[in-house]
Amino acid sequence: MSETTEPTVLTRREGAAGTLLMNRPKTLNALDLAMIRDFQAAIDAWKDDASVRLVILEGAGGKAFCAGGDVRRIRELAIAGEAAAIEAFFAEEYAVNRGIATFGKPWVSLIDGFCMGGGIGLSVHGAPIVVSESAMLAMPETAIALFPDVGTSYVLPRLPGAIGTWLALTGTRLRGGDSVHAGLATHYVPKAKLPALREALLAGDVAVLDRFAEAASPPAFAPHRTAIDRCFGRDTMPAILAALDAEGTDWAREQTAILRRMSPTSLCVSLELIRRGAGATLDECLEMELALGRSVVNGHPDFREGVRSVLVDKDGAPRWTPSSIEAVDPAAIAALFRG
Repeated sequence: MSETTEPTVLTRREGAAGTLLMNRPKTLNALDLAMIRDFQAAIDAWKDDASVRLVILEGAGGKAFCAGGDVRRIRELAIAGEAAAIEAFFAEEYAVNRGIATFGKPWVSLIDGFCMGGGIGLSVHGAPIVVSESAMLAMPETAIALFPDVGTSYVLPRLPGAIGTWLALTGTRLRGGDSVHAGLATHYVPKAKLPALREALLAGDVAVLDRFAEAASPPAFAPHRTAIDRCFGRDTMPAILAALDAEGTDWAREQTAILRRMSPTSLCVSLELIRRGAGATLDECLEMELALGRSVVNGHPDFREGVRSVLVDKDGAPRWTPSSIEAVDPAAIAALFRG
């Protein structure tokens, strides 16, 4: 059967496990509303079913766990003025994130391949989170003028030091083992062992992970760990840029170059969101993200321009409004949070 006729989420009962396979490999398992509703149905069916002792979540195709939400479709809806449809997508997606966090049983994500944006939201609110050497985790929203959502405004500020802020602003991609050190995953299991791990998990006991997990190698970001805290621990984008400039290293100059490519408005929004999220509950963060999405997706030109540049025309030449971090008005950022 073709991808268009197969279910986009394969939901099964296997042994003592409920299994979910995201099945849109041609789109790197990008989430659409139908998939989100399938997740909600599974949560509702299995949460109070004593015969389901854990859930196993995977992505089909071998390239991606889940590359995120279908932002091209969200852009189309924004252009068409379909604000209600956009609201429904995010509200239902965030309800799934909340449902995973309150599921009450192990929610085992087996991440092999790309896991970005919405894929992070499907994994990081449950546990265990298993990554292979082929896993690649990132929150790349600032490149398309969004912000870290799916509840990550709660998660990111609770990662060690300023790692969460660094990941949110730069969209840095973490290899499997590095994501364990960063706090976005709990276990590293080599790809070759994943089929046997999955089979063992069907008995319903996550303790079998101890037989398969291995220690992750020191992370690639280890040499820059203290610099990340020094620079990305600041509370404004100009202060972060000034701190990077003061470092005077190749790494710092690379971070500055990355930040200069991102939407200036998105950077300022994301930084403020993470700072607010540090003192909020998960529910408060999800509500804040939903309200902020109304302003950013429907009311600011950068989102449409960012998706156009990265995913539609793929020209890598976005025209941001305003065009520089220095030109961003703090009052305008505050207004986006007010809706």
